[in-house]
Amino acid sequence: MRSTDDAPDPADARLAARLAELRAEHGWSLGELAERTGVSRSTLSRAERAEISPTASVLNRLCAVYGRTMSRLLGEVEAEPALLVRAAGQPVWEDRAAGFVRRSVSPPHAGLRGELVEGRLAAGADIAYDRPPVPGLEQHVWVLEGALEVTAQEAGHDLGAGDCLRMRVWGPTRFRCPGPDDARYVLAVVLP
Repeated sequence: MRSTDDAPDPADARLAARLAELRAEHGWSLGELAERTGVSRSTLSRAERAEISPTASVLNRLCAVYGRTMSRLLGEVEAEPALLVRAAGQPVWEDRAAGFVRRSVSPPHAGLRGELVEGRLAAGADIAYDRPPVPGLEQHVWVLEGALEVTAQEAGHDLGAGDCLRMRVWGPTRFRCPGPDDARYVLAVVLP
């Protein structure tokens, strides 16, 4: 979280504006959105004004009520995606408090159902999502480095380098890096 004296990061400012637009498109007050997401009105207001950068958990809850994947939402605040996305042009989003870095390797596009994301979790990082952004979302988690514990459908899976987990996401999920090293993985996301 940055101090209120700092200017918002341009990506955070675009995300804030898009979040405010989505709420307006749905005709919801901050209070209604807070009830739908379980996120405090204050946090939502501060996120829409780019006073804070929302956490991965908060973004997931917002994506769920707006019917979007996180990649799609983040892609909406970027320029129209090109067919070829060079490594230097792949959008990166960070949840510093949670120890999570997300790189949109192949940003989503309206005409496509799939996307690739690179995730990095610091040793000890633990991210829980209380619901999928889109029920029935198909995910393939391929661990490139380190170890990753993934819980979905109340089943835990211990993954090491080279392992791949396929799942349909209907309920809560959890991604945890037990350490001692950071985990780096590819997440292939396919809309139902």
